[in-house]
Amino acid sequence: MTEVLFYHLQGQKLEGVLPTLLEKSIERGWKAIVQSASEERLDALDAHLWTYRDDGFLPHGTWREPESAMQPVLLTVNDGNPNGAQVRFLLDGAGVPEDAAAYARIVLLFDGDDDDAVAAARAHWAAAKAKGFEATYWQPDEQGRWVKKA
Repeated sequence: MTEVLFYHLQGQKLEGVLPTLLEKSIERGWKAIVQSASEERLDALDAHLWTYRDDGFLPHGTWREPESAMQPVLLTVNDGNPNGAQVRFLLDGAGVPEDAAAYARIVLLFDGDDDDAVAAARAHWAAAKAKGFEATYWQPDEQGRWVKKA
């Protein structure tokens, strides 16, 4: 059954949270897709994932590259699953894909300071529950650790 995880970003930036979640996905042996509604956001993430750590980088590519199907992490603005990912990360209002049941996990990251993003996340929560997916809600505690709230 597909798990749908909702990460409520509060006092945290996406650029600080996403690399760790992607690393954990790769450690599980999963390929990942990161989908945004914004090419500009993905271009910034593309650059960030090469440099966010001094001691390494996160192997990835974008949908524009001919070898995109071979990437362990694929950044895209498109639907589809060219790299055979098991987990799909949704950013900036990217919608839950029609083939959501084909993934082990869907992860929605949303800005807690953006009322529209919070409202959209609530609508996605209701839709995930209606489809019978296992939905969980995560929020950072005072130390910045993710705590399952629902």
